[in-house]
Amino acid sequence: MTITTKIEYPIHTLAGVSNSILTLDLKVEDKNANYIIHRGVIKQLASRRQGTASAKTRSEVRGGGRKPWKQKGSGRARAGSSRSPLWRGGGVTFGPKPRSYFQKMNKKEWRLALLTLLKNKSITSTLVEGLEQSFESPKTKLLLKTLLGLKISHNKKILIILSSSNSNIYLSARNVKTLKVISANTLNILDIINADHLIMTVEAVKKIKEVYNV
Repeated sequence: MTITTKIEYPIHTLAGVSNSILTLDLKVEDKNANYIIHRGVIKQLASRRQGTASAKTRSEVRGGGRKPWKQKGSGRARAGSSRSPLWRGGGVTFGPKPRSYFQKMNKKEWRLALLTLLKNKSITSTLVEGLEQSFESPKTKLLLKTLLGLKISHNKKILIILSSSNSNIYLSARNVKTLKVISANTLNILDIINADHLIMTVEAVKKIKEVYNV
């Protein structure tokens, strides 16, 4: 059952001072939240699989056209081909073949799972203003100083969500293995669920509101 819930995010400055609030009205899953989020995770993990593994059967392995020895009289077990799966150099029984691991999930379900997860992660989410404008060049030291001002430890897994791709912030976070930077248009379930803390810019939240009609 879907319900509409209101989330209030305090807006923080880079120094960690909160001076205003931004409100989001999210349509989320109430009773089957874990189920629908799990479906989204499985779909995303399955879509990463290439499905290109392939092994040759006995009919595809080169050679083996001649009968190795006559049917009777030799005392050995009868054999029709040297490319039998029982032989060295033979084919593979029930080996993998190229296939698609695609799992269907309706667009509305995917969005519902994503917004439900955002609601569940709201306790460990921080909204920041001025972050995207403060990086004129890549500087890891400045980013770590910002995290310190927000009282967020960089020892935890942190997901930074921006309104659009920002190479300066991306390069600043690249040296810290616990930081990951994505933009609002590449928001996904797996990155959110793997993060211990979310840092979102005000512009990113506005973009999420625009894309997901919340």
